[in-house]
Amino acid sequence: MSELASDTAMVMAAGLGKRMRPLTASQPKPLVRVAGKPLIDHALDRLADAGVARAVVNVHYLADALEAHVKDRKQPAITVSDERDALLETGGGMVKALPHLPDPFFCLNADNIWLEGPRSGFHDLSQRWDPEVMDALLLVVPHSRAANFDGSGDFHMDGLGRLSRRRPGRIAPFIYTGIQLVSHRLLRDAPVGAFSTNVLWNRAIEEGRLFGASFTGEWFEVGTPQAIRPTEHALGRGHVF
Repeated sequence: MSELASDTAMVMAAGLGKRMRPLTASQPKPLVRVAGKPLIDHALDRLADAGVARAVVNVHYLADALEAHVKDRKQPAITVSDERDALLETGGGMVKALPHLPDPFFCLNADNIWLEGPRSGFHDLSQRWDPEVMDALLLVVPHSRAANFDGSGDFHMDGLGRLSRRRPGRIAPFIYTGIQLVSHRLLRDAPVGAFSTNVLWNRAIEEGRLFGASFTGEWFEVGTPQAIRPTEHALGRGHVF
């Protein structure tokens, strides 16, 4: 197995989970169960399987329940980044957690579910990573490998792997999976407080330093309660297509 670019991942778990209501009225979205397992455990198990040793998990909404759930986990070992006082969004969350994050680090959403391809997505990102030219490397997936997704896509990708935003009125071929490999350089001169990672990605796109790697597995959009049953059915079969 190829060497990983980082031994640490940040797991974004602080969101309010509004699209998953009413299931999130009394529990944080990362604890919503799919196929008998909380969403965050699907993500943490994939990290452990890939050999990622540490995970920094940010908490805000119903933080006590989430922190209690992850605190005794050994693989990966968990560090909590506490956002109880203020929800910092994705970009602000990374900045707050930066003292716990090596350069580079993986970052993923806590509500991700995917089936790996020939190799793990983390190893695909690691093999593709080039810190000389990249501020961030996003794992993206074509529409044909994205289950439950009905949007217009997020990115176009050129022959070198550089990403650009979906053009107005167009369908973009690639969807962001919620998984990326991030250089500290992406976070330089970051805004103070709450802000979206999109702010930093836009700057990286302008500088030609935002890249993508096409995921060879199968990815599931699990944003609403209606997406849970078809996802469970596909997981039970081991594939979706």
